[in-house]
Amino acid sequence: MARARARIAAARYRTDIRAGTHELAADEGAALGGLDSGPAPYELLLAALGACTAMTLKMYAERKGWPLEAVEVDLAYHKADDATRIDRQLSIEGPLDADQRARLADIAERTPVTLTLKGGVAIVTHLQPSR
Repeated sequence: MARARARIAAARYRTDIRAGTHELAADEGAALGGLDSGPAPYELLLAALGACTAMTLKMYAERKGWPLEAVEVDLAYHKADDATRIDRQLSIEGPLDADQRARLADIAERTPVTLTLKGGVAIVTHLQPSR
């Protein structure tokens, strides 16, 4: 199970995040009134997808004993009218043959975060009593 906590207080949109044992910050850019002191929420979403993709491909290649040297995942989020889309471009480095490269691209379509985003996830919100 994964857990995270986000807290916004005095700073305009800066949000302090604790994810597991790690601390980071999110913010909006200046164009939306923030101070750009951390990634914006959709940048964090893309970062999670990119990290999951890279890690999964590395794990798969290690299990297969393939000579994967590096994976770079370039992501862009697009929203137009009622349609949203994430474009993901993979750069796979190492002396892999065409079949291995194609298999890694296929595996990218089934990483845990990819499947969550493609399938949607229920979000249940509870309001805590005032302090």
